Amino acid sequence: MKQLSRTILFAVFLVFITSGFSVKAQTTTTPPVFPDFSALIKTGKIQLDVLSGFRDVKYIGVQRSLDSVLNFSTIGLINNPNELRLSYQDGRPLPGSNYYRLFVQFNNGRYLYSKIVLAVPDSTIDGSKKLQLADVKEAIAAAKEAGVNTTSNGTGKEKNGVPKEEKIVWHPSNYVYTTADGNVNIKLPDAPTKKYSVKFFEPDGSFLFEIGEVKEPFLILEKAIFLHAGWFNFEIYQDGKPYEKWNLFIPLNYRN
Repeated sequence: MKQLSRTILFAVFLVFITSGFSVKAQTTTTPPVFPDFSALIKTGKIQLDVLSGFRDVKYIGVQRSLDSVLNFSTIGLINNPNELRLSYQDGRPLPGSNYYRLFVQFNNGRYLYSKIVLAVPDSTIDGSKKLQLADVKEAIAAAKEAGVNTTSNGTGKEKNGVPKEEKIVWHPSNYVYTTADGNVNIKLPDAPTKKYSVKFFEPDGSFLFEIGEVKEPFLILEKAIFLHAGWFNFEIYQDGKPYEKWNLFIPLNYRN
């Protein structure tokens, strides 16, 4: 009988110890995070779509960075944060790779971060076709009808008050070019092993922005970064030395 009592007491002790460890493990478990969400490069914006199961949310902030690790900054808040399906549009992407994460603040004071997601091209948009001279001439004609000035630097000047017809002598670059969706592609296959930088300028030569180091062999710059349609100049440098200097055209309209 004593042996049975000892066995029962020992079993109860084991259950108590085990449950204690279980409670401790639960209290130290990492807080839940959002499932993977998408960030798709479209035309005119980057679209974030999220499926959330959280409730009692105070707000959800969208944070963006160029390096995926540091320098995240909040660029906006998601509307209706307690809904199941959430979305956000970044209409001013940065020049380079755009990484996103979400900051979730609950009403009880708790908070958490989502996983980090890199914006990738939207597979439903056909942006594979490189704009050719014929496409540019067609786009310029359409822009002129819309009253948009598309003349490049040094051409299209007026003479005696009459606009000079612009003669376009141009061919697309193999490294920096516009595609049918209106976005700008940077294609430098050996970028991971060689140090490239790219600078962009307005047609009058004023500086627009720079990508200090192209780290990936293929990069898409959303057309919204350029702020307007028309001609832009660019310069590519390899290890600080000039590599290519040319221009590109961003159409007012685009084709999917």
